[in-house]
Amino acid sequence: MDWLILISLIVFGALLVMLEVIFVPGTTVVGILGLVFTALGIYHAFIHFSPVVGYGALAASGFINLGMIVYGFKSGVWDRFALKDTSSGGAYDDRLLGLEVGQVGETLSDCKPYGKITIEDKIYEAKSQGGFIPAKTSITISKIENNKIIIKP
Repeated sequence: MDWLILISLIVFGALLVMLEVIFVPGTTVVGILGLVFTALGIYHAFIHFSPVVGYGALAASGFINLGMIVYGFKSGVWDRFALKDTSSGGAYDDRLLGLEVGQVGETLSDCKPYGKITIEDKIYEAKSQGGFIPAKTSITISKIENNKIIIKP
């Protein structure tokens, strides 16, 4: 019966370590539980058997757990979790290219204070400088700052 307990604790601990490495990477709770069960198995071996069996259980469990970790890294499971793509774009790249202070356009919607405007057949979002500007009003760009178009009637 003592042998069954010893083998069960070490195998269950090794399975939890393998589960941590292969299926649930990063959580560490499952891995720590696996190491705890393995340590309990080693402790059980030293208490109920001779020191030779205890050291054998220590070596065997260390070899088994190390094998599980190496297998987990060589199996390629980490490739499923790793980000491989890079983002080369950014927000609002070239959105305001070609716009200058003083350009004239027209509001498409009410600007209260934000609304849609059109300049040279392109639609932009803009903020009114003084408050409410009704739709279909001729506007002029007064400022361009921090990717914002500031307009006045």
